[in-house]
Amino acid sequence: MLKDIIKVTPKTGYQLHLTFEDGLEGTIDISQSIQFTGIFAPLQDITYFQTVQVHPEWGTIYWNNGADLDPDVLYATISGQLTPTTNAAP
Repeated sequence: MLKDIIKVTPKTGYQLHLTFEDGLEGTIDISQSIQFTGIFAPLQDITYFQTVQVHPEWGTIYWNNGADLDPDVLYATISGQLTPTTNAAP
């Protein structure tokens, strides 16, 4: 797919509204896609979670601790091609 994320807006809880370069937009609940362990543990703090940014070179969202998410998985989830539980960490 290789669709870059160009905008992220934190919403209520662990929801993020994402805009992709092809115009697809949607809101995803990240708590349904990840486990808050390892590098993702700091994201459980909602204040920190909402510091999410778009990395223009990577085309995805990230946090300053180094956590990032695969934009292809996020695109597939928002477009309905993948259910959020499909990409959950083992």
